[in-house]
Amino acid sequence: MTSPEFLFDFGSPNAWLSHLVLPDIEARTGVKFSYQPVLLGGIFRATGNRSPAEAYANIRNKMAYEHLEMERFIRRHGVTRFRFNPYFPVNTLQLMRGAVAAQREDVFAPYVEAVFSAMWEHPRKMDDPEVFRAALTDAGLPVERLLQRAADQDVKDELLANTNQAVERGVFGIPSFFVGDELYFGKDRLRDVEEEILRRQNAGAGAAA
Repeated sequence: MTSPEFLFDFGSPNAWLSHLVLPDIEARTGVKFSYQPVLLGGIFRATGNRSPAEAYANIRNKMAYEHLEMERFIRRHGVTRFRFNPYFPVNTLQLMRGAVAAQREDVFAPYVEAVFSAMWEHPRKMDDPEVFRAALTDAGLPVERLLQRAADQDVKDELLANTNQAVERGVFGIPSFFVGDELYFGKDRLRDVEEEILRRQNAGAGAAA
């Protein structure tokens, strides 16, 4: 089967929580998720969606329940590496262009870990260029090479194409996951994602037999 996909933007705390849980799913299923950087702001503009903080701001009890669900997820999965970023919301355009650049410079995994951590584990104001630069430096990443690459038009175009393609496939928010053509939205659908992976593996094994 093709690799399941994880569509992410560093600005989403739920994407970070998903990132922390995915290794357990990979260990249980033997698959590796393919990480796909997209721009959440672009998805919102294309679909008319808004962040929960905006969409639910005037709904009594709704945001309190959202926080409760987050706390339940954190307890269920034993997450200890999470602190809400006091600078939220953060403009992630440069961060996401950097992710595409990191793919091309073969430092994608350490880049993702460093930037996610600087957003949601040891929170920094990551839309400040100097803070962003310092976070990459602290992680031992090739800062100048990444920043130069992120400014290239082909990197900008790739991020835009990733985002537009996600919308065409039905995505309206982050985190989103694909198992084949099946879309799943939100960290709370990870159980369904895992079940679909296992279902396809079992179907493939049956066909091979």
